[in-house]
Amino acid sequence: MSTVLAMSDERSARARAAIQTYARVAGILFVISFAAGGFGEGYVPSKLIVSNDAAATAANILAHPLLFRLGFAGFLIESLCDTAISLVFYVLLRPVRKDIALLAAFFGLMATATFASSQVSHFMSMVILRGDAYLTTFTPDQLNSLALLSSKYSSFGAFLLTMYYGMGWIIRGYLIVRSGYLPKVLGVLMTIGGFGFVARSFLVVLAPAYASPILLGLLFPGGIALAGWLLVRGVDARKWEAKGGELEAVALA
Repeated sequence: MSTVLAMSDERSARARAAIQTYARVAGILFVISFAAGGFGEGYVPSKLIVSNDAAATAANILAHPLLFRLGFAGFLIESLCDTAISLVFYVLLRPVRKDIALLAAFFGLMATATFASSQVSHFMSMVILRGDAYLTTFTPDQLNSLALLSSKYSSFGAFLLTMYYGMGWIIRGYLIVRSGYLPKVLGVLMTIGGFGFVARSFLVVLAPAYASPILLGLLFPGGIALAGWLLVRGVDARKWEAKGGELEAVALA
């Protein structure tokens, strides 16, 4: 009997250690995703893209090709992190309700896939401007306009489809509130942020004048708080285990 109990205790200890590892990984991925996304989607476009000025935008891209490529690389890193986050949060939240946690993962993957497809056209700006022979039928002004249009198309496509990202976090926020092993306030903040993304997508379609970027910023406080909590505190492993978390679900070996 003592041997059985010892094996059970060891199994529980391994499960608790593993889920804390997942929590730390989630926090790290969040930080990297925020940093890479902020660089690739925020900083770089602000330096290169001049709204409604195709010639200036083209000149900036051609003058700073490495910065343009680094910005796209930042997006690639962000998308890789977001894909992994879908799995990690599924593992963290599945004890609350497996089917809903899986739905959140599906929304997360859908968000990454649709956003990635829209970003391809952003990279095409560089392809259009590099002067390949088959493009000589276009005038320089036409090429500049096509490059800016390609960049704007990617941004517009991304804004239209951020509802998938928002829905993923609305569901995860709900699960966090229900979990008992993560602070409810984090779930509330992430739910609010998720609603901001969903609202922005529909406003872009139905009332563009009211589609403020501030709505996207609603996710930032919760995202920073959640990342910090996961890195510093992780989850209450005993409560996670009591909710039905199993070693098989989190084994890293």
